[in-house]
Formats: sequence, structure tokens, C-alpha cells
Amino acid sequence: MKKFSVINIRTLLLSTFLLTAAASFCQNTDWQEALRQWAAAEEAEDYGPEMTEALQERAENPINLNKATAEELEELPFLTEQQIDDILEYVYRYGPVRSLSELLMIASLDWDTRRLLQCFVVAGDREPQRRWPTLRQLADYGKSTLMATAKIPLYDRRGYTANTRNAYIGYKYRHDLRYQFNYNDRIKIGITGAQDAGEPFLSNCNRWGYDHYNYYLQLRNFGALEALNAGTYRVQMGMGLIMNSGFSLGKTATLLSLGRSSHTLSASTGRSQANVLRGAAATVRLSTQLSLTAFASLRSIDATLNKDGDAQTLLTDGYHRTATEIGKKGNTQQTDIGASIGWRKRALRINANIVCSHLDRKLAPQKATQLYRRYAAEGNSFTNASLDYSLRTAKLSIAGETAISGSGAFALLHTVNCRLSPKLTMMALYRYYDRRYTALMANAFAEGSGVQNEHGLYAGLRWQPSDRWQLQAYADYAHFSWPRYQVSAASDAVDLMASARYRQKTWNIEGRYRMHLRQRDNSSKTNLENMPEHRLRLRLSADVSPTLKAGLQADAVSTLTKTDSQQGIMIACQASLKKKWLKADASAGWFHTDGYDSRIYQYEQSVAHDFAFASYYGHGLRYQLTCSADITHNWQLAAKAGVTNYFDRSTISSGMQQIGHSSMADILLQIKVMF
Repeated sequence: MKKFSVINIRTLLLSTFLLTAAASFCQNTDWQEALRQWAAAEEAEDYGPEMTEALQERAENPINLNKATAEELEELPFLTEQQIDDILEYVYRYGPVRSLSELLMIASLDWDTRRLLQCFVVAGDREPQRRWPTLRQLADYGKSTLMATAKIPLYDRRGYTANTRNAYIGYKYRHDLRYQFNYNDRIKIGITGAQDAGEPFLSNCNRWGYDHYNYYLQLRNFGALEALNAGTYRVQMGMGLIMNSGFSLGKTATLLSLGRSSHTLSASTGRSQANVLRGAAATVRLSTQLSLTAFASLRSIDATLNKDGDAQTLLTDGYHRTATEIGKKGNTQQTDIGASIGWRKRALRINANIVCSHLDRKLAPQKATQLYRRYAAEGNSFTNASLDYSLRTAKLSIAGETAISGSGAFALLHTVNCRLSPKLTMMALYRYYDRRYTALMANAFAEGSGVQNEHGLYAGLRWQPSDRWQLQAYADYAHFSWPRYQVSAASDAVDLMASARYRQKTWNIEGRYRMHLRQRDNSSKTNLENMPEHRLRLRLSADVSPTLKAGLQADAVSTLTKTDSQQGIMIACQASLKKKWLKADASAGWFHTDGYDSRIYQYEQSVAHDFAFASYYGHGLRYQLTCSADITHNWQLAAKAGVTNYFDRSTISSGMQQIGHSSMADILLQIKVMF
């Protein structure tokens, strides 16, 4: 890497000093810290928005342990099936939980899980609920929340000034507006309107205001009706081989949850429109052991079209900023219907699932010129069926799903978890996704980008030799029998990770190493080359006082690209404090990498319902300050200011996204009213 000047060292030291001085303005909650670790471990910029939304929603409406169902606890991605069963068994056997300190009595919950769980559960009353609440109950105990968020960039991108068809039609501000009524998490009604920067508002294709709306009604636990969703919603079935419109867990989070399956319906309350279903879904308890879930959805989706009007590619980015992008908005209709019937008795659970999807345009990807698309989904109608199961004993649990597509191709995903001792757990995950297997709504564990053309084995362990030490590791091997993007032959991938954490009463130190090896075509496309990537992270965090926390983190990366090798480093510090009415978080990081292939990922605290996880490359400095204040019991204000300064360039990004100078600053504002 290039050497940096003394001036830049002084800039780094000055920023570090200012950050330390600002330590009186910050605090991360436990679940946000856990999300930071998962996102950073997966090292993917699109990992986390749906999970952030789901966890934020659950943190604002915690689960009452004394009334909790298995389906509700399955919404928490860090719980294993064993832990869910143990929580329900404890409440059933010993009566209502009076205090969350009773979680200590559940042996399968380790210290970290107990601490994280307390962010999403409460020990409420266990009084029997009316089948339908009265209007007086709705008025007295219902809670309404109105929230507005706006992102204000203090710069202009080329797309707002260019005089071409690709110029942005809207203004540069991103904003959304949310309203939700919630009654004891049994009745939830709301609407979210959102748009991205550059999209028109109250004009052009958005004469009704926002670019898109998510509107929803959710009912839960009304007698035999376990769940009912209308409007926009998400469905998760089994292990995601045929249906998962929510989030899928990465390799690190899979190790935490031990790869359990889930069957959940949830309202789509966020700003995202990717994979959101529109229609109705319900889960009905047919008997003590039998339940039925069914859903139907009709929605408009974006697609890139061929000259003959067929759909070449289905789009999920949701951008409608230019005339070209607006021309693709909602140009295709997708219908999805599905059902799942499940039987559960004690530790055994079996579900049979089916999903049928239909497009009003034929999906016809360009296969002749792109070899890696030879087995891509094609046609108008797609049918997938699966059988998923789980079986648990005191020390061993197995789970899996076997799916088949309309073409007769199979996809398999199976896990085995062995609890060798209360401190040591090992797991293995095997998957086989046929190259011919296609499922439009699938989203499951994979090394590649989809549930297709992959055969692999994953093994992991979690060991806590003492209350202070925690060790985790996994090894994953994947084989791709058909060419992939930038790979013109069969290829392999290896992913290894090991992490260790030592915890004292007031401080923690953790380290993580990851080696990710992929194969790519060489420059002449005559052979495959191994492209190893090594990443190392060290983090020290301390509870300076009951309200003040601080952390220091160092990341290093070394990669081998097609042309040369690249290295990078990033040093970041963070401090946080929570007062009675004020919470805030400040962080700063200096980065220096040889290029994009050696980029480093960093998670940042942000305002509620916002996911901030970016990659940094080149040479620069990133710093931000996030604050939230409870003005009154019902009013809350939050703001975030972030700046990125680059020392090695005069412009940022390219194309319509180009910024004409070397720094970029954004302000994020949010107001929340509860009544």
C-alpha cells in the first residue's frame, strides 16, 4: 500500500481525540451489537435490512413470555429449536415468569443468549384474553406510532444535473412515513410510504405520493386462528427451499441458531418492496397437533424486457429514478399461492408445503450468450413442493427440507446438531441444489447467490469452556458443477472462520479470522485461478461506567485478484452513553486499502429502522454521530450526521451516482410520536 503523510496521521489522531471527547453521547443496545457482528461476519452489503426491520419491530413490541407461542419465538433468529422448546416447557411446568432473571433457570440459554433475549421479551401477566377485544380495550391499551424519516445529502450527484434520459427525475432526498396501531401484539394495522433519492414525489408515476406503500393488517392468537395477515406480508416455510420472502441467515448466524427451520407469517412493515407479498395469509390450528397455513398474493414487479416483450430479468432493487427505470416499474404481474400443513407432537415436527407462482409475461433470460444462465428459471408458471421436518432429543437434533421443482429437479438441506455438553455444541449442514432446480421465492443457506447449482458441506462448533471464554468456528466447502458468473467451468469454494472472545466483568476482547477462497477465470479464460481472501478483526470494548461504553476495532484484509494482490486496513473507535432521556453513538474510522477487492465492511449505529452497513476502499476517514432524545413521554427525536473524506481521489463513485468532490456528508432526521 502507498504510504500516508504525517498530515493524515494527525487527522486520524485528532479525529480519535474528538471521538473520545464525544463519548458522552452514545449507546448501542445488545441486539444492535449482535446485528453488527452478524453483518460484519457475513461481509455483504445487502445482508441485514430485513433482519433489522424484524428485530426493531420485535424490540418495540416485545413478546410476553407467559403467552408466547413457538411461532412467535421463531421470529428471533438467534434462538435454537432446543431453546424455544425449553422456554415454553419452563412456562408450562413452573407457571408464569415473574422476572426475566428466571431465564437463568433454563440451562440451554447461555449468558449471551439470555442478555440478547431480554431485548425482545417481557414477563407480562397471564390473564386469559378475550377472543375479540372490546372497543374500550382497544382504546385503552392500543398504541399508535407515527414516524417520519428523511435523509438529506449535503452534496449533489451527477444524476441530478445531467441532461440525458438517465438523469434523475426526482430530488435528492430519501424519506418515508410510517403509521402503526398495535394492540398487545395481537392486532397490528399500519402503512408505510417510502421512496429513494431521485424518485419523483407527488408527480410523474407517483401521483399518489410515495414511490411505493406497504400496508398491512395482522391478527394473532384469536382462538383457532393463530395468525392472519392481509395487505403486505412475508412468509417463511421450512428452511427456505421453496418459500422465504423474509431474511435468510448467513453462515455465522446459522451457527448461532443451529440451522433450525421455521414457519412464520409476518407483516411487512418496512420500506423495502423486495419479495413482499400482497394479498392474504392465515394459519389455523386444526387440532392440538395439526395446523394449516395458506396464502395468496398478487403484486406488480419490475422486469427488464426483451424486444419481444418477454421478461429477461426480474428486478428487486426497487429504484425508479430515471425514465428508463420508471418504464420498468410494475410492468409484470406475479401471482403466488401456497399452503403448508404441519403436524407436531412433542419433539417431532413434519410439514408438507407447496408454492405455485405465475407471471403474466414469459420469463426468458438470455441463455445463448450467457452460459452461466443455461439453467436459469424460464417460463410463466413455476410449482415447488417440499417436506420439512425436525426431531429433537436431549443431546441430538436433526432438521431438514427436501424440495422438488416442476421440472423434477431436487434441492436438499439437512442439519444435525449434537450437544456434547452444556458448554459444547457441534453442527453439520449438508445441501444439494440441482443445477436444474428453480424456485422464484426460495432463499436458503448457500455459498452462491441462489438455491441452484450447489453441493456443499458446512460444519461448525460453539464452545464455552468457562463463563469468560467463548469460541466459535466453522468450515464450509461448496462445489458448483455448472459455470457461474465469471467462472466458465465447474468450480469450488472454501470458507473457514474462527473467532474467540474473552469477557471480564467490564470489558471484552474478541478476535476473528476468516479465509474465503473462490475460483475465477484467469485473464485469458483458459483456466481457473484460486482467489483467496483473508480477513482479520480484533475488537476491544469496555463498560467504562454503567452508562458509558467504548470500543476500539482493527480490521485487516489481504486478497489475491486476477491481476495482483491487494491489502487493506481499517482502524475504528466507537463510544456510547445512555442517559435518562438521551442516547447517542459516535464512531470514527480510518481506512487504507489498495482497491475495491480489498474493501472493508463496517456496521454503524443509525436511527430506528435504518440499516447502515457500508464498504470502504481507497484511503480516507469516516466518522458519524447519532443521537436520539425523548423530548416527552410520547415524542422522540433522532438524528445522524455522517461524513466520509477521501484522500486519494477528487470524485466519488461513477456514472449518474458520481459526486464531484472528495468528501460526502449526509444528515438523517427522524421524528417519532406515540399516542
